Parts: sequence; C-alpha cells; structure tokens
Amino acid sequence: MTTLTDPPKEQFRLSMLLYDTRYRSATIQVIAMIGFMLLAAWLISNTAQNLAALGKPIDFGFFSEPASYDINQRLLDYSSRDTHLRAAFIGLLNTLVVAVLGCITATVLGVIIGVLRLSNNWIVARLMTIYVEGFRNVPVLLWIVFIMAILIETLPAPRAFRGDDATASMMLNDSVAVTNRGVYIPDALFSNSLGNVHLFGESSLRFDISLDLMLILIVLGGSLWVSNFLRKRADRIQEQTGDRPVTWWQRLAVVVLPTGLVLVLLGFHLGYPELKGFNFQGGTHLRNSLIALWLALSLYTAAFIAEIVRAGILAISKGQTEAASALGLRSNKIMSLVILPQALRVIIPPLISNYLNLTKNSSLAIAVGYMDITGTLGGITMNQTGRELETILLLMLVYLTISLSISAVMNWYNESVKLKER
Repeated sequence: MTTLTDPPKEQFRLSMLLYDTRYRSATIQVIAMIGFMLLAAWLISNTAQNLAALGKPIDFGFFSEPASYDINQRLLDYSSRDTHLRAAFIGLLNTLVVAVLGCITATVLGVIIGVLRLSNNWIVARLMTIYVEGFRNVPVLLWIVFIMAILIETLPAPRAFRGDDATASMMLNDSVAVTNRGVYIPDALFSNSLGNVHLFGESSLRFDISLDLMLILIVLGGSLWVSNFLRKRADRIQEQTGDRPVTWWQRLAVVVLPTGLVLVLLGFHLGYPELKGFNFQGGTHLRNSLIALWLALSLYTAAFIAEIVRAGILAISKGQTEAASALGLRSNKIMSLVILPQALRVIIPPLISNYLNLTKNSSLAIAVGYMDITGTLGGITMNQTGRELETILLLMLVYLTISLSISAVMNWYNESVKLKER
C-alpha cells in the first residue's frame, strides 16, 4: 500500500521578491512608492531651503493681516478692514454660488436641448444643433466677456427709471429692476424674526445662520419626507392591487400648508428695491459680473451636457420605445418614464466631468470682476502679500476639495440609480 504525503512547503527567500510572480508586482509597487516619497520629500525640502535663503520662509501668518480691499458681490458681511482669511472665505462662498447655480442651470438646459436634438421636427433639431456647435466650439472666456458686454451696453441705466419721462420701467409689479449695473430683486424679510445664530464669534470665518431659514428648511424637509412616504405607499398599493390611489392633492397639501403656515407665523414679506438718488436701494443686488459668469458657464456647459444626454438616449434600444408605445404611453411619458431612467447609467459618468469643468472654469470670473476664490486668494491677496507658493497651494487644495466632493456626491447618486439585478 502506498502512502501519499503532502510536498514540503517552500521556505520564503528574499530572492522570491524579484523572481517569484506572487511577490514581484507588490515589490515593484513598494519600491516605486518609496522612490516617489523620497522625490517629494527632496522637492519640499529644497523648496523650503531656497525660500528661506531668499528671506521668504513658508508662513501663513499673512492671513491675519488686514485685506484692505473690497468685495462687491458677497453673501456675508465684509469690509476692507477684515483679514485676508475672511476675504478668501467670502471668495470661496462666491465660487460655490456660481458652481451650484451653474450646475443646476446647465443640467436643466442640457437635458432639454439633448432631447430636442432628437426631435422629429427638422427645424427644432437643426436649431439645437446650431446651439450646441456654436457654444461648445467657442472658448468660454469669450462667452463670459461677450455676455458681460451685452448686459452693460444694452440694458438701461438706473436714471432711465426716474421721473415722468422714464424710458424704462420695473418688472413684475415693480418688484424687479433690470439695469446695466445689475438686477435688483426683492429680499425676503420677516417681521416676527427668530433672529440669528452667530458661529465662530468674531473670527475670520464668522457667519450668521438665520433661525427663520433653518425653521423653514426643517419644515419643508419634513413635508417632503411625508410626501415621499405617500408616494411610496401609493406604489405599494399599485403593485398589490393594480390600482393607484390618487394622492397628488395630499402630497401637495402636505408640502404647501405647513410651509405656508410657518411663513405666516414668521411674518414673511418682501423688501422691494426702490430708486433713491443715483441707484436702487433695498432688495438683493445681483451684479452683472455674477449674471454674466453664471449665464456663460451654464450655456457653455449645457452644450456638452446636451450631447451626453443625446448619446445616452441613443444607447437605449429602440425596442424599449416600441414596447412602451404598444402599451399606449405617449411620447413624453415614454421619454420621462422609460428612456431617461435607463439612460442615466450612460449619462452620469461623463456628466460628473462636466460639473468639474464648470467649477474649475469659474476661475475665469476675474475677467469680469467677479471676486471668487481665485480673484481674492489667488489674485489680490497674493499680489499684496507676495506669498505666491502659499496662496497657490491653498488655491489648488480648495479646487481639489470641491472637485472631489462633487465626484463623491455624483458617484453616490450614480450608485443609487443604477440598474440592480434581482
């Protein structure tokens, strides 16, 4: 009888790190990582030594110095006596405002234009093609400057609204004034305000949170949650019985009534802009620089998103459309309920790249005088303090953080809507 025994285990030898395929790839990666870290350490050390020799050691103390310049468009209180850190913070908020408004507007326009490009109407399809080719083949900087020039040269001056011989008038029941200095819109006011919460005291990052706004958002968020619960409940009933209960009026009442009641209790009213002296006073002033940057980035990015949407729709088999038509669905229902939900898995990945491009292209705001993070930290602050390395590194870190945050949110959304196998 023959007895089979296991072969003796091979002992580990250092030569196996190079000659054994089980360890070679890991060895090469570790060596490459060590080499990269040594190179980075040498570059940082060499840079620090050279700056110290020039009398400019790396120092972020300039952030506590007075900025001594104004920022025309801002969300929070700011004066020229505030620090450079406060100015950079205001610029960061301005960048986020443009990025958020631009992404929302570009997405809405891009989806509409992308769908219309596939229209059976020859004129509509060709007009959308002209739009796409026109905007995406001209540098966005030119569109920013062009729209800014249009706003300045074609819109009336504030003095045109004065007197009996006025050549211009306000819009929407005298609540909105569109001028060559910007757009003046009503401001939300509360006669029974709950006040504000002051965060970070008197530091450079101080800002106030309106308790009124927080209460409205909490009530609105709760109402939307209840509305979504009613929708899911109707979906379950439809799956079980085949009949879908009518819930639109319940969902509408759940959202409108609580929010409206809170607004009434807070004494919500609008503060309208009024012409006083040589300019409008009151309300919220949207400067032409913000509007030009917002419109240019939105229209430019929408052209790319339209092509992404069109490609996503074309990626869906025509059999889906034919099957939906056989069930009696109309064209608009087929697009919104059948085609677009399936096309999202094709649309979202390149859509993320366009959101990132829009955010980074907002750095062109300095061309029209809009003070974003590039104009404050990477512009005036850098020129005044002479701290080129520190400001540029921080600027790169800011854009990197914003871009990674957008990618994380969109990847999470992409994971939540992708098709899941049963």
